[in-house]
Parts: sequence; C-alpha cells; structure tokens
Amino acid sequence: MARNGPQRYPGASTAYWYGSTYPGSAMESNVVVWHTTEGTSLPTYGGGGSAPNFTAKPDFSAQRLVWYQHFDFDESSRALVNKSGGVETNTLNVVQVELVGTCDPSTHKKWGSTPHLYSPELPDWVIRDLAAFAKWAHQNHGVPLTSGVAFKAYPSSYGASSVRMTGAAWSRYRGHCGHQHVPENDHGDPGAFPMAAILARAAGTTTAPQKEDPMAGMTKQDIYDAVWRTDAVPAPATAADRATNRTWWAQSFLTDIGDKVRSMDARLTAQSAVIDKLVDAVAAGPGADLDALKREIRDAIASIDIHLTTGES
Repeated sequence: MARNGPQRYPGASTAYWYGSTYPGSAMESNVVVWHTTEGTSLPTYGGGGSAPNFTAKPDFSAQRLVWYQHFDFDESSRALVNKSGGVETNTLNVVQVELVGTCDPSTHKKWGSTPHLYSPELPDWVIRDLAAFAKWAHQNHGVPLTSGVAFKAYPSSYGASSVRMTGAAWSRYRGHCGHQHVPENDHGDPGAFPMAAILARAAGTTTAPQKEDPMAGMTKQDIYDAVWRTDAVPAPATAADRATNRTWWAQSFLTDIGDKVRSMDARLTAQSAVIDKLVDAVAAGPGADLDALKREIRDAIASIDIHLTTGES
C-alpha cells in the first residue's frame, strides 16, 4: 500500500528510530491513538519493541513539546496489544502518539513538585503543540479533526470500561481516540485527556477566554453580605467623612437616621423605638417582611408632630 503525503513530522528528531529494527506494515493512517507514558523521561520502549510512531516530551523551560519520531507516519507501530483471532490494532490504519506524563491522579500526587504533565490538566502550550500535530495530520493525511468517543478519567478508564470499543466499532472508527478506547487492550491512558480543546485549537475554532464574572455563583445572601455587612465596606469615620464619602454604606446611613430621630424630643421616644426596630430589622437581612416595614414607617411618620427636613437634628 502506498504511503501518501509526507512521512516525517517537521522538526521531529529521529535519534530513536525503530523503523529499521522493527519494520511495520504500510497503511494510510486515518486514526490517531493518544497515549501517556506514565513517566517523566523518554522511554526506551524495550529497544523499540513497544514503541509508538511518535513521542512528545515536554520542555518546561522553553514551554514547548520536543518531538521524537520512531516510525513513518503511515507505518504500523507497536504500542498496542494485538491478540490473535480478533481485530487488528497496531496495523489498522492507526498512527500512535505517546505523551511523556501521567493520567493517574495518584502518580500525579506522588510526583508532587517534580515537573511533569498530568493529562487532565495540560497547560495551554501543550494543548497548542498537540493541536499543531493534529492539524498537520489532518492537512497532510486527512485524519479527521473529530473524536466520537468520551475520554474517561483514570483509573475507571482501565479494563473493560464503558468507553472501550467493540471490534466492529474500532474497525470503522476514524479520527482521534485514546489507548483506553482500543479493543483487546486493558490500558486506561490517557485518562481525562482534553481532546475537545486540542481539536478545537487545531480547527481554529477556539474562542478567546471570557473574563470571569465577579458575581458568578453568588447567592442572594452573598450579595446581601457584600452590600450590608460592616466588614464589607468600612463606615465613614466622622460626619464630615459621611458628607463627602460617595460610598453607599446603607447600614450606616440607616443608623444615622435613627440617631437624628432619637435626638429630637422626649415626645418621640415611642417613635424612636419604632425606628430602632426598623434599623434592626433591615440589618437582620433579606428575611425581613418589607411590606410590614413600609406600614410601620408610614405609621411612625404620621405620629410625629413635626416635619423632618434634610439635615434637621
């Protein structure tokens, strides 16, 4: 079978070339299978006996992936289990890519501060470089920028999981998938791989990140606390400050009204008690009965034998 299109990925090193030691079958690759190596360095792959077509290794200081090519793009590699009597795996029009890193949350935790890639949390520069490879495979070999499978988090992706394809589904599959999807295999890598983000970047459909809404997820009580609580907005310290400060500090404003009413006259003792009640009720929170508060305000004003004007004390 002819190998159409360029067989070497631009910039990929062939320092670890295994196509001569383990020559594979020629094919026209239309599926990309993604793996994680579960390590932090370039694997030896047993001298090539279990090597993929490509390995992508992170260079954290330069924030880029360094690519190694082990077989031609349209040549079968050796990173999948292929049992006798079943479907073909390595030789079924599939190009394989190993990403140096882990999909295992326990391994991720164990490695701690050691620089490494964790597949569910790939940085943007890794997604960028993986997308560049997917775009090149699409433009030069027609591999669809699609993925008709779900990427399940490890370890639930291991073994006979719900995302493992049947032989028939595998035989007709086109596009991008993971080791966890291939029949006759138990591996669960690359776990919760951000396949959708990679393909969106490759297709040029990624949108600019939206600015975070500062009120996103806030409850009614959260908003009330932010506006009314004394620890949310400091009270103006003096009367002069209150006169010039433009911050709406509602609780302080109501308290100030209460102070003025209480200073008027002994006749207003009862009315002052009403105002105190209003201040306390409003300060108590959103649970206050607003209709009842309105009625009490009207009654209090009607019972006061003076006119209140702005600034009167």
